[in-house]
Amino acid sequence: MNENDLRYVAEKFRPFTDNLTVDSWYREPDYLPEYKRLWEIERELSDSKRVPHWELLSVWRAARDPEYVPWLKSLGVNACQVTLFGGREKTDFYTGRKGAYDEIISAIEQLINAEITPRIQVFINQDNIGDLQAVVDLIREMQLFAFVHQGSCDGENAKLYDIRVTPKDLEQVPPLLIDYSLKHFNKDNFIDVFGKTERELYAELSSSTEIGGTVTDTPTFYVDKDFNVYPNITTPSKYWLLGNLRTDDAETVLCRYLNDESTAQCVRKTVSVGELVKSCGDFESEKLFSKGDYIDFLVNKYCEGLYAD
Repeated sequence: MNENDLRYVAEKFRPFTDNLTVDSWYREPDYLPEYKRLWEIERELSDSKRVPHWELLSVWRAARDPEYVPWLKSLGVNACQVTLFGGREKTDFYTGRKGAYDEIISAIEQLINAEITPRIQVFINQDNIGDLQAVVDLIREMQLFAFVHQGSCDGENAKLYDIRVTPKDLEQVPPLLIDYSLKHFNKDNFIDVFGKTERELYAELSSSTEIGGTVTDTPTFYVDKDFNVYPNITTPSKYWLLGNLRTDDAETVLCRYLNDESTAQCVRKTVSVGELVKSCGDFESEKLFSKGDYIDFLVNKYCEGLYAD
């Protein structure tokens, strides 16, 4: 979105809140060349004028703009998180572009030079878990902190369901990454970082009559370039769509949110967890999920079935 689009969206929602916060990005902040201007617009449009910059950065921007990382430091950023998937080959593959790993290393070096502490998250699956020694070698060489986890199972990640990690796979994680991950997540047992197997969750939840709403008093919404609005609960998709700010007023969109009117919200409100599990779960699967991520995965899968029909 450009500056005028951001102003348009902010003014649509402003009458309905006294605590509006505006961000101009999704997934990766500061990607666009006008990132400094967009930051100023975010501050201007947000009710809190001391909006902190997220502890995230654009690796793409850092590789191309020598002013970028010092600018982050000037905003008071003291730590930044970057993502690896193993060594060079795996990180380039899962990031989706050749050279991504080298750009990440460059960004880490720039952060260190600016006295910003890098924090490395490593998403693991059955395909890349054997490549974690490359991460260990890196964090030892550069004296970095890193942690591992499997991530959610929505959006593009849902395509990786078949290679989602199991308890047996976790035996391949190097001890240093286990220690750091336990510290990061404040857990005593490594398996607790990853949750339970789908088989265990199926047994636990298949008789559940629980239904749940998604409405909170402090909602976050994602508005895409076409002005479609989604609750920022999981990856935006057609079954979470609340409306469009070009054709619907903000009050209508908010009422749909409050009344659970998107398809996915309606499913979560009317279909019990047990029904979702029995309809879409796998009672033999050893794949690991947190309970919340598993329910989100089932809701999305259930909705996909509705749209397929």
